[in-house]
Amino acid sequence: MLTLSLSSFPSLLLLHPQSKRHRFVSFNFKPKPAAAATSVYSPRIDNLVDSVNIADDVTQLIGRTPMVYLNKVTQGCVANIAAKLESMEPCRSVKDRIGYSMISDAEERGEITPGKSVLVEPTSGNTGLEIVLTDPEKGLKGAIDKAEEIALSMPNAYMFQQFDNVANTKIHFETTGPEIWEDTMGIVDIFVAGIGTGGTVTGTGRYLKTMNKKVQVVGVEPAERSVISGENPGYLPSILDVKLLDEVVKVTNVEAVEMARKLALEEGLLVGISSGAAAVAAINLARRPENAGKLIAVIFPSFGESHHPIFLIGAIFIEGTSRR
Repeated sequence: MLTLSLSSFPSLLLLHPQSKRHRFVSFNFKPKPAAAATSVYSPRIDNLVDSVNIADDVTQLIGRTPMVYLNKVTQGCVANIAAKLESMEPCRSVKDRIGYSMISDAEERGEITPGKSVLVEPTSGNTGLEIVLTDPEKGLKGAIDKAEEIALSMPNAYMFQQFDNVANTKIHFETTGPEIWEDTMGIVDIFVAGIGTGGTVTGTGRYLKTMNKKVQVVGVEPAERSVISGENPGYLPSILDVKLLDEVVKVTNVEAVEMARKLALEEGLLVGISSGAAAVAAINLARRPENAGKLIAVIFPSFGESHHPIFLIGAIFIEGTSRR
């Protein structure tokens, strides 16, 4: 459960909707030599503000995450896999994008006020993975119910409702999708992402299919708690466009954890368990004969440090040390 005061949340939520994003251009500037300085050096940069390659604030660092090919964990694969590292966002999670989008949207509509509003939000996907892994019987619905309970009992409380908030899918349609299309030069064949709130897979997948209707969109969900299929489906987010999905791949918790460890030890990518699950799905797809020569783009939604440091990070450290 995430309960934050709008006046003092961390960098993920310290967002300003009027910030100009990604205004980066090359800059060549030589400061005055220290020996010749008679006072603290403070150059005027008023006329250079559009030239410097320096972000105005942390929100300008959101997005434009890099993509990297997987090379060591791809035994038996006949397709190429490129991972988009959302683990390199300012707060190490794809949630940076929707945090910016939902807060900006709510501020513009006058629904929240800095210094007064208290944000209450159910966790899911990256931030609430522990709920799904350790208590599959309760799952995400329990988290949502509890958040609503808190919101009703707290003055000036505001719930972003990320499972139902169109600003969630919108930011991925406007940023994540175009970034993947641009970085792959439009040759992406299959897009893989965890289902989670439905925002990433829906927004990004919709953009890619808009650019090329032949792009396949594959959702990933935990085998222990299926969202879309299974005898006892979990909470289905309203923003998830099920019709957009060409396939849903189930991954067990054990598979996800083991792959997260392998990604760290073999690829040098310290990512979270949800990234491990996405990688398992992408690798399974890449081994199919019909996908030979194709390019699979997969979202790695978060950094590994925030996920179960005892059994994930600890195990990586021990195994890495033993390999020396």
